[in-house]
Amino acid sequence: MTQQHHLRGVILASIACILWGISGVAASTLFISNPHLSAMWLTQVRMLSAGVILIIAGQLTGKHPLAIWKHKRSAWQVVSYGLLGLIPVQLCYFEAVRVGNAPIATIIQFLGPFIITFYFLFFKHVIPKRIEVIGMVMAFIGTLLIVTHGHLNSLAVSPAILFWGGLSAIGVATNTLIPRSILPKYGALAVTGWGLLVAGLFLMVLQPMWRVHLTLNAFQLLLLVVIVLLGTVAPFLMFAHSLSYILPTTASLLDAFEPLAATVFSVLFLNVQLTSFDFVGGLMIILAVMALSLNMHKMLILFHRRRTDS
Repeated sequence: MTQQHHLRGVILASIACILWGISGVAASTLFISNPHLSAMWLTQVRMLSAGVILIIAGQLTGKHPLAIWKHKRSAWQVVSYGLLGLIPVQLCYFEAVRVGNAPIATIIQFLGPFIITFYFLFFKHVIPKRIEVIGMVMAFIGTLLIVTHGHLNSLAVSPAILFWGGLSAIGVATNTLIPRSILPKYGALAVTGWGLLVAGLFLMVLQPMWRVHLTLNAFQLLLLVVIVLLGTVAPFLMFAHSLSYILPTTASLLDAFEPLAATVFSVLFLNVQLTSFDFVGGLMIILAVMALSLNMHKMLILFHRRRTDS
């Protein structure tokens, strides 16, 4: 693979992560401009629209997305992926943005890889390496700085954003682990498209979106299009395509652009006030996750080998 191809992959993955960060800022703007809009309604629109688009894209590119439903095991996995992976990583994230702000919500969600580490430790008995232990300590200190601003007897952020942000971080872990065995066979377009559609339909059963009476102006409709197309469909396609040119470990390191983009655009366009504790804590978490990502790919390969041997 040439250096030009590697650079192309890095650019694609970087832009994808920046767009994901911008989608959080767009959602925050939407919640501020329309207080009647709920995270549930926005998540349903995002999931159903993006799911249909990705499935159609899979069909047009010859990926045969319907094949995933021909086998009971793969069908159950895609349903589990939608309900246990995509719902927490999207609905809970939007709830965290709604009750707080995009930078803090994105940084808390960014702790997801550490939940994967704990999963391997407690359930697969994979001992974390020294760099991973250092990363976990850094992430803990960084989170403590954001949550307390240096005052251990009080919280600087609301318990609600910690609750929803924590659930979204768990969603990052389940979103990574659940579909791994079916992604190589059916492709990312089909798996993610059906996962989004299943999750969106399930949320529709819980709270039908047509019962919510909302009036959106032109600016709010534009934000909605940004969230669905520029914040979901486009970055997913770009990130998936980038893996043709770069390793997953390289791509995961570039995930750091997501919280950075959410922070920069929130400060510039939403006048979000962040303290030095937020910046230092966020930087510690980002560096910790980048250190963890260097070993995450090896950990997943080891997990795959153990499953194959068993």
